[in-house]
Formats: sequence, structure tokens, C-alpha cells
Amino acid sequence: MKTISKSVLAVILGGGAGSRLYPLTASRSKPAVPIAGKYRLVDIPISNCINSNINRMFVLTQFNSASLNKHIKNTYHFSAFSTGFVDILAAEQTPDNAGWFQGTADAVRQSLRHISNLDFDYILILSGDQLYQMDFSEMLTAHKEKDADISIATIPVDERDAPEFGILKTDENSYITSFIEKPKKELLPEWESDTGAEMQRQGKHYQASMGIYIFSKQVLYDLLNDKYPQATDFGKEIIPQSIENYKVVGYQYDGYWTDIGNIYSFYEANLALTQEIPPFNLFDNTKTVYTRARMLPPAKISGTTLEKTIIAEGSIILASRLEQSVVGIRARIGHGTTVVNTYIMGNDYYETIEQMEINRQKGLPLIGIGERCYIKDALIDKNCRIGNDVRINGGKHLANTDHALYTVKDGIVVVKKQAILPDGFVI
Repeated sequence: MKTISKSVLAVILGGGAGSRLYPLTASRSKPAVPIAGKYRLVDIPISNCINSNINRMFVLTQFNSASLNKHIKNTYHFSAFSTGFVDILAAEQTPDNAGWFQGTADAVRQSLRHISNLDFDYILILSGDQLYQMDFSEMLTAHKEKDADISIATIPVDERDAPEFGILKTDENSYITSFIEKPKKELLPEWESDTGAEMQRQGKHYQASMGIYIFSKQVLYDLLNDKYPQATDFGKEIIPQSIENYKVVGYQYDGYWTDIGNIYSFYEANLALTQEIPPFNLFDNTKTVYTRARMLPPAKISGTTLEKTIIAEGSIILASRLEQSVVGIRARIGHGTTVVNTYIMGNDYYETIEQMEINRQKGLPLIGIGERCYIKDALIDKNCRIGNDVRINGGKHLANTDHALYTVKDGIVVVKKQAILPDGFVI
């Protein structure tokens, strides 16, 4: 019998243009967006695979993929004695296909010619922009026990969130009997499911697709190449059309899961990490989150009051107060500064003393955040230069706007990558 590492191949979908995460996706793909101060979003599905003993992975990319390619190349190296790999498959023009990926199913279809050379029995399809910790081996075991053709991971959701998802219903044996993509609110009463006593108490009466699928190998080939060769999307086309003719099983996951679909969900997910017992646990020995190992010094903090704050390595913090914030690698924060409810992504490099002096003479703020600043309800992207006495006061009082230096979405101020905010700048 094959081990899970020999029988399963994972395909991680790099996502579309990521326009709802703009401006974080202006120069990088969604899976390459930095999260939790030192990771990238793509590290989450890859780490879940490694922790599930699945070590053969393809990441399918299309938009702004340079930084993602670099991250994966510098991060995931398996032993010479292992068959493991994480390979990028970028959208490419071929003699029989001159187009880009048209959707999730089309992306996998176009990649089959690279995948089919490998020996596997099951293919695990994942999204590159979700935050969760899941053991896929348990889902695979359920898939085998049910003799399923397709398994769909589901998460219980409430009435407010249900219209954002594909909602499904199952029979008493977990076989999916019906599926609807993003139902209108008035249709919801007929889509309620028994999600278990605990979930029902939380008002979560609907089973939502997580966009995580296991396909038996031959079934995937039949669906993509023979039955529905024009279908471009799993959720909208392949899954609903498969329910009548194939054994499609739901696998309910009750742990923490969030789809990083927009600026607000990204902001909330990062700040949730600062809670006393965070819903996404970075400190679990059995669920390590892997990323690029950097040779950075420890964080250095002087005279700062810290309250529910995560600080990544290599940071130099002289601020007065940091509260419910996440501070990324190599971040620099000056004297007298207060930061509240903010994610600072940090910097890709340190300035030398000589560079600092040259920049001072030019009137250019140093990389990082200056002195006597007040920053609240914000996302500060990489390599920003924020001068002294800068005031950023996010909140619902701010209208949505897109400025050359920053964007405001849902009251959150996103300072754009490499932006320069001069002394005294106010948002």
C-alpha cells in the first residue's frame, strides 16, 4: 500500500489578480502577501501539506508572480533522498492553448501535462489565500472510507456569511445531494444543514465549501478533459455538475478557517494573532508554519510599553507604546511613537549608517517609522519611509479612497509599499 506522500499530489491555486486585496497585490500575487510579520500567505497551505506528510506540491501562478517564485525558490528545499518538491507552474502559451488560466478548473486542466508524468492516486486542490491549520490525511482517510470520487472540505457558516460561499447539503452518509454557488439571502432557509450541536449554538446552520478538494485521479481527468472540457471553474461548474453522476462527499472541518479575500479580512486575521489564545495558533509544535529561514538578529526593544503585540526578529523598537499590533521583520520604530491596532510588515533590508546620513541630507525619512508618530487602524506595507510627527488615524470616519501614497478601505489605512510620508503628514 502506498504511503500518503506517494499517493497524493497537491496543487495550490495562486489566485487571480487579487483586486480586492489591492494595494497589497499591486506588485505581488495574493499568495505572496506577507502575513503575521514573517510569513507569506502561500506558506499556510504548503505547511499544512508538509504537516500532513504530503510533500509533492505544485503552485499555479499567473499574476505578479516574481516575488512568489523567489520566495518558494529560497524556502522549500527537500533532501536529496526525498521525492518532495514545491514547483511553480506559471500560466504559459502553448501551440494548442494561447490563453491565460480562465478559472480554477482551467488552471488545473492546463497544468495536467506537467502533473501527469508523476505517479499518484489522488490530487488535493488548495487555495493559496486562506488561513487555517488542517490535517489533510484525515480528509483523505474519509475519502477512501466513503469510496468517494470527490471530497469537498466544508466549514459551518452563519446567515451573514453564507451568501459569500458555495453552500451544499449532504445526506446522512455525508454524500452531497445539492450545491448552490453564492445563494441569495431569501433562498437560505431551504439550505440549512445539521452542522452539529456546537455549531448550531453559534448560529452556523450552513455548510460552505472551503475550496479544498480531493479528486481521485481518473475522475479528475474524466471531468476536465472528457465530460466538461469547456468548464473553467470548480465551484461554479465542475462540482455542481458532478453531484448526480459521481460520489461527491462532504468533509466537515470545525477548526479556525478564514478566507483572506479582502483588506478587512486580511487585517482582522493578522490582528487576531495578538489575542491571548489566538484562533490561529503559531505556537503549536504539531502544526509548524514553515517559511524562509533568515539569518536575522533578535528584536531590540528600548523603553516601549507592549500590549498584545507580536514582534518579528530583526526589529529595532524605540516607540512609547505598541498595542494589539503585529510588527514584521527588520521594522524600525522611533522614539515617542504610538502604534495601535496596526500591522507593520517591516522591511527587506537595513539602511547603513552612511545611507541614513545621506538620506537625512536629502530630507528623506529613514526606512521605517519615525519619532512622535501616532498610527492606528492601519496596514503599513514593506519598505515604507514614514517621517517624524506623522499621524495616521484610521477608522469608520474615513471614506474609501485611493491616494498615490495610501488607500483607505473599510476604515483601514493601507500605506503602499515603499511609500514616503514626509514629516508631519496626516491621514
